[in-house]
Amino acid sequence: MRQLISLAALLMFNSTATAEVSDSAENGFTTTHEVVVDAPRVRVWQAAVDQIGEWWSDDHTVNGDAGRMSIDSVPQGCFCETFENGGGVVHMNVTFVNPGIILRLTGGLGPLGLMGVNGNMTWEFFDALEGTQVRFTYIVGGYRPGGLNAIALPVDYVIGEALARMQAYVETGDPENAAVE
Repeated sequence: MRQLISLAALLMFNSTATAEVSDSAENGFTTTHEVVVDAPRVRVWQAAVDQIGEWWSDDHTVNGDAGRMSIDSVPQGCFCETFENGGGVVHMNVTFVNPGIILRLTGGLGPLGLMGVNGNMTWEFFDALEGTQVRFTYIVGGYRPGGLNAIALPVDYVIGEALARMQAYVETGDPENAAVE
């Protein structure tokens, strides 16, 4: 429910979001974000994948506690959230993993899972002079009344925020230090 509220708020106030949407149409969109994290690739991968509950935003969870988020980084693994009562939700499934290099997740992240859409989110990790370059790309296609292009910017904001929070977590230990554009 918190995801729906967060998405609704972003839809109303998306003028503060900086768009990194590279393609948008009624039947889908592509969003890409990149940062250079001041840390070795093995550390960045570990934080991004194995410690997602430490940096993911509580605002983009169902139960309001990002500490309940996890990624099982094996093919058919789960990007999941557990609930206090023993329940949970599958946000996406792992469809490709090459540790330290690439992680691909398939599905409709957050409220997109309630729509007639599907997507592929790819996290790529590259060596850079200043540390590790990380690229998050999310390609979404399908059907939504009013068109998917209407939600491209809010989804783009969430992806950009997630990457900025991960970077801040690795570099400072505190995802709240993220500079979200």
